[in-house]
Amino acid sequence: MRKPELAAAIADQTGLTREKASDVISAFTSQISAAAAKGDDVTLIGFGTFNVRKREARTGRNPQTGASIEIPASKTVGFKAGKALKDAIR
Repeated sequence: MRKPELAAAIADQTGLTREKASDVISAFTSQISAAAAKGDDVTLIGFGTFNVRKREARTGRNPQTGASIEIPASKTVGFKAGKALKDAIR
């Protein structure tokens, strides 16, 4: 499901217009992005938790040449599904 499809589904369920539903989705994602940029976790009880994860520096291989390369440490966003989401999928 892409953003326009999600906005349409939210609009149908809530009675909002599709434009307002799209604005809500944009605000939601921007707030999660802002929290992640600060290093904060975002927990939606029953749905899951978005958190910042640190990746250590490591050695990798260039698949074309086979040469060793150093991959620098980095940060990424992780998601851990909540119990209600896991149960809905099962």
